[in-house]
Amino acid sequence: MSIDDQGALTEEEIEEFQDSVDSGMWGDGAPPRRARAFWPTAMRLLRQLSTEKTTLTIVFVMVAIAVVLSVWAPRILGDAMDVIFSGAISAQMPEGTTREQVIEGLMTAGQTQFAEMLSGMDFTPGEGINFGRLAVLIGIVLGMYTVAQVFMWLQGRLLNDVVMRVIYRMRDDIEKKIHRLPLSYFDTNSRGDILSRTTNDVDNVQAALQQAFTSVIYAVLTIVGIIIMMFSLSWQLALIALVALPLSAIVVGIIGTKSQRLFTHQWRNTGRLNGHIEEAFTGHDLVTAFGRQREMADRFDERNEELYTASFRAQFYSGMIMPIMQWVSYLGYVGIAVIGGLRVANGDMTLGAVTAFIQYSREFNQPLGQVAGMANMLISGVASAERVFELLDADEQEPDVAASGSADGEPAQLSEPVRGMIEFDHVAFSYLPDEPLISDLSLRAEPGQVIAIVGPTGAGKTTLVNLIMRFYEIQSGQIRLDGVDTSRLERGELRSRIGMVLQDAVLFGGTIMDNIRYGRLDATDEEVIEAAKATYVDRFVHTLPDGYETLIENGGENVSAGERQLITIARAFIADPALLILDEATSSVDTRTELLVQQGMAALRSDRTSFVIAHRLSTIRQADLILVMEQGSIVEQGTHTELLSSEGAYHRLYMSQFAEGLDPDSETPQSGRKV
Repeated sequence: MSIDDQGALTEEEIEEFQDSVDSGMWGDGAPPRRARAFWPTAMRLLRQLSTEKTTLTIVFVMVAIAVVLSVWAPRILGDAMDVIFSGAISAQMPEGTTREQVIEGLMTAGQTQFAEMLSGMDFTPGEGINFGRLAVLIGIVLGMYTVAQVFMWLQGRLLNDVVMRVIYRMRDDIEKKIHRLPLSYFDTNSRGDILSRTTNDVDNVQAALQQAFTSVIYAVLTIVGIIIMMFSLSWQLALIALVALPLSAIVVGIIGTKSQRLFTHQWRNTGRLNGHIEEAFTGHDLVTAFGRQREMADRFDERNEELYTASFRAQFYSGMIMPIMQWVSYLGYVGIAVIGGLRVANGDMTLGAVTAFIQYSREFNQPLGQVAGMANMLISGVASAERVFELLDADEQEPDVAASGSADGEPAQLSEPVRGMIEFDHVAFSYLPDEPLISDLSLRAEPGQVIAIVGPTGAGKTTLVNLIMRFYEIQSGQIRLDGVDTSRLERGELRSRIGMVLQDAVLFGGTIMDNIRYGRLDATDEEVIEAAKATYVDRFVHTLPDGYETLIENGGENVSAGERQLITIARAFIADPALLILDEATSSVDTRTELLVQQGMAALRSDRTSFVIAHRLSTIRQADLILVMEQGSIVEQGTHTELLSSEGAYHRLYMSQFAEGLDPDSETPQSGRKV
């Protein structure tokens, strides 16, 4: 495995590493990723709501009341239908006769079927429609529906608050988790996919909880209530209506499981596409410079096509659920209409009861269809929740104080003032167990020394300083700061003593003054300006319209690359660290500016131990100690003069720069000269 100058893995090695993790080849060291089943993930998602038990109980009660009122209303509406139908029939009967006399007369006249139908009705001959009772029943029905909808609105308001609090905590957990993850996690997962998990997937979970959670609860309670009412009216018709349930369960079980896997694949492809878009945007200048717009567009089309295919298949399968369930429900509806009509004709049920049952059967199909319609969103939401939980379950970096710490488990403390002496004692490190990078490395940096690290690409230069920062944990040996094992120090305590300037200048949204103050948040404006003057930021700041209050746009696009680097150097200056790490810190600065920056860096390095990673050897001629690294090992060390005279690895690097037409001592192109 090769390590680039920033200590990061190459893209091919990242894919190989991820494949090895996914296949479980690391054994107990890194368990393989397992796709969670739908129900365990769904139950875990519901457990996120456990902190809102009181509010959820109120929501459940409100939904239950709304369901009871909505389910009971058709029964009363059926009674109103009986009042109308019975009144219309009674108006045609001779006044003064009794109900029994009318039925007996019809039987005598041979109208047996009509007589049987009237035997199931309650009417008074000659009375007509009782409009007073009818008005009361209709008023009750309207009141029940109104109250039910008010309760549904209230529970929706409460549930929205619950969901927003749960999603707030989920985002907070993700934010905290991100800061607990080791650097290796970001080496082996694309930024686009991580961003997709923390944004798109969380938004999808929120939508599923907000729109589907209450709907499912309401639908389930409605189904239970309607079943009870249907059995109270006619168990025969209820059995016909319930035929739809097992068939619907089979549909959801078969198609829903397939859809869940497809939605997981869809969101995975969404993460890959986002990663590509992020690369295209951040590297737009480079893409344009190399004329790779067509290649980037082709790759986008490929990723977009993959997402389209995955999304189409997921939506196609989930979209099959509702039509199939509707078709099953219509079969039951036909059976109810036919059998119900026969029972009314035989006098076994009143017309109002059958009307109410038909309404129940339609309302019974509605929550079933609602569940089917929410299945798409639920399956997609659970698939997103699975991806979020995978991030939350990722292995975290080792605790601040390792097992080698003090007996009482308390972190060690550095003595003040921190001198900045660094010792590597037989240190070994590797990114993968079977591919060692640094083996048995030992060195000592005295306080105030400037230690330069040089070597070819992939030698492990940046990895070495990353180990000092505890970005990675070593496999064996010790790294000591002022004699204290860094594994016994809290990471925050260790890193607060170290200033670091990276090759890639990273600026944040805010003003130039804010970005310099990032090195020490309690710094005053005067201290910020002094740091800027020491590192020559002050010179170009005064050419900007807003000076130090100039807002940084899009990571620093409104300032030059060299100016961005100067700002990061000022940031390290104001931190006043005991130990300084410069990773090719002047790579983006022109030769003239570099001479000025070197003077500022000299002041910055004063009385501080400094590790300088350099490619241009002219920048390290005055270093107290130069380490030459090859394949993770220090092959030479000494001063510039000593290493040149030994004619070893350093001499070869020096001569290679000279052979390329660059005099390492003057940074001036040369031709025709001999050593």
